[in-house]
Amino acid sequence: MFVFTKKAKILSAALTIVGFVMMVIGFNTSGHATEGAENHGTEVHAVEGHGGHEAAAHAVENHGAPTHAEEAHAEEAHAEQGAAEHGGHEDHGAANRPWAAFLVNTIFFLGIGIGTLFFLAIQYAAQAGWSAGILRVMEAVALFVGIPLLGMVFLAVTGNMDMHHIWLWMQDGIMDPASPHYDALIAGKEGYLNDIFFTGRTLAYLVIWAGAAFLFRRNSLKEDMLPEGQTKFFTQRKLAATFIVLYAVTSSTSAWDWIMSIDTHWFSTLFGWYTFAGMFVTALTVLNVLVMYLRVNDYLPWVNENHQHDLGKFMFAFSVFWTYLWFSQYMLIWYSNIPEEVPYYMARFGEFKPLFITMLALNFIMPVLVLMSRDSKRIMGFILLAAIFVLAGHWLDHYIMIMPGSVGYHYGFGWVELGGFLFYAGIFLYVVQRNLAAAPLRMKNHALIHESKLFHQ
Repeated sequence: MFVFTKKAKILSAALTIVGFVMMVIGFNTSGHATEGAENHGTEVHAVEGHGGHEAAAHAVENHGAPTHAEEAHAEEAHAEQGAAEHGGHEDHGAANRPWAAFLVNTIFFLGIGIGTLFFLAIQYAAQAGWSAGILRVMEAVALFVGIPLLGMVFLAVTGNMDMHHIWLWMQDGIMDPASPHYDALIAGKEGYLNDIFFTGRTLAYLVIWAGAAFLFRRNSLKEDMLPEGQTKFFTQRKLAATFIVLYAVTSSTSAWDWIMSIDTHWFSTLFGWYTFAGMFVTALTVLNVLVMYLRVNDYLPWVNENHQHDLGKFMFAFSVFWTYLWFSQYMLIWYSNIPEEVPYYMARFGEFKPLFITMLALNFIMPVLVLMSRDSKRIMGFILLAAIFVLAGHWLDHYIMIMPGSVGYHYGFGWVELGGFLFYAGIFLYVVQRNLAAAPLRMKNHALIHESKLFHQ
């Protein structure tokens, strides 16, 4: 039986409180700096856009046509101007930063919860026996999903109230032809991107995802109370099949809503899969580390290196899968060179290029180097090293997906970014440890628990 110690409770509370205070400081600091930063950002964007067109005009005047270098410079400047316009017709970058940082951390920790919930459902749907001994660990993490979902509801409501402009399409007048802020392309998406429907979808995700986590846990605890030989396995399997179908739809629509709609002019048919892959590998990594911690402290004596090896294989495989989707999305957009799509990557290969390349290395190169061999997936030091790379890389991936379109050149790493991470980390540690301590970690009547105990490779 897992013991939620007093020291662990104090640590969780301390992380949450410190993180919250840091976020408050970050929000206040951002509020004082907004006006000057907005003016500076507007001037920079104007100069960049004007400079690119001026270079092309100067070349035409003097030489009849721009040289290849000048033409490339003009195109690059135009792309940067387009990327800036994606961030908003008005420069809300400095004011958006604390809200965008909160969104980054909310999405990152949401991925841990929903990814684990999906993995839990897969175990029942596939009638997997090897994982029966760690299902209670999955339940403990999956139940956390409701917390970041409440954070998303908070962001949706405050966006509707014009407290921030993370999502450009929420700006007043953006879909009104009589407004100076009118954008015809965004107005064409009004049927899907509107305040009521957006908030309604966010609430629906909360009900479906958190509701599924609650039902899995409730049925699991009820199963322990049944007489020996009876099980709720097939009830859980039906619930898992239903959830997987619903998640197949909502995983994509939520990615469109919360992340892709930040860059409202841009779209990608791969984006739902890409976001899912990042969330799933993040969840697998956290689950792997948590199982390792519980094994080291003798809370899971029925779990051996073979179970850990399988978790490592999933972690490695989906790191490669994420890379495949990343390359496919980038390659198709680069090859087609569609004006509506290219500025998305131009912004990320401009000001954000060092972060962009670092993120790719952390998410692909490092896991491959560390986890390629069979033995490395069984050595806890290698697993922990790979986990550090993967978690840092996918946090940075969400940062790069969100920040360019919401804050532009006003990005940074400070109070709000670190504070939001600590805030959610504290709540995560509290919720997970509380759930682990609330029930025996070994399920009593699961149909495949004996098979899991004897699992070997």
